[in-house]
Amino acid sequence: MSVLRRTLVLSGVLVLAAAGCGSDSLDSGAGSAPSSAPSSAPSSGGPDLSGSLPAKIKSAGKIVVGVDASYPPNESLQGGKTVVGMDVDLFNAVAQKFGVTVEWQPASFDTIITGVQGGKYDVGVSSFTINDKRKQQVNMVSYFNAGTLWATAKGNPKGINADDACGKTIAVQKGTTQEQDDLPKRQAKCKAEGKPAIKTLPRDKQDQSTADLASGKADAMLADSPVVLYAIQQTKGQLEQLGDIYDAAPYGYVVPKAQTEFADAIVQALKALESEGTYKTTLTKWNNDSGAISDFAVNP
Repeated sequence: MSVLRRTLVLSGVLVLAAAGCGSDSLDSGAGSAPSSAPSSAPSSGGPDLSGSLPAKIKSAGKIVVGVDASYPPNESLQGGKTVVGMDVDLFNAVAQKFGVTVEWQPASFDTIITGVQGGKYDVGVSSFTINDKRKQQVNMVSYFNAGTLWATAKGNPKGINADDACGKTIAVQKGTTQEQDDLPKRQAKCKAEGKPAIKTLPRDKQDQSTADLASGKADAMLADSPVVLYAIQQTKGQLEQLGDIYDAAPYGYVVPKAQTEFADAIVQALKALESEGTYKTTLTKWNNDSGAISDFAVNP
């Protein structure tokens, strides 16, 4: 699994209406005005974590975050420029524990980890599923739990079976666990059984995958469970869930490999937010409280 997010009009139906902008708003990952969380001093409650900030962040007074804002309800663009969502609210609260602001920088999902490694972003926050490959590249701080879920058109008119999608056209976002791990395994099974290959329809942004399914260009799609459930809700009857959520795993904040102290401090910030109730309240606001965890950790 991996990664959710906007406003599309398809056949007179408003798709992903709550996100509030066009699907091409993030095509270049630039040109969109970033959004910062207001904060100037560490919020009350919990330890003073400002001393754990990397020098660059401390000097700037802000954390520059790479985000693919096309994944509602976790992260999306509102009004074409303001990044909003569950991930946004929660990490803004984390930053307040350090007494700094957040500058959200829209980017393509599959470029964010590289951006963190190269110093373009201080942190990556974009519904990243924690897996072994990513833990080799960066530190990952767990903060939420999600699984993979499939969706089809209402009534499943193409008779899609997720366990036998051979020959079907499947929409998926590029760079996600679904695209890199899940579908390749299913593809190999089709080949081994002598069946037609799955026709994958990879897209840069999740809302494009949702649009492909809603318009009939794809027979089904798979993505992180919060994203799929939100898409089903927002398409107002066009889509439906196929099967159950599976392969549940934690999301993680992406932190440079060398910044273990900072990653550990983010864990402490999350624990403080949980203790004061902010953590659960934030998830509940976005109807994501079922994904709450309490075992926050670095590289679990």
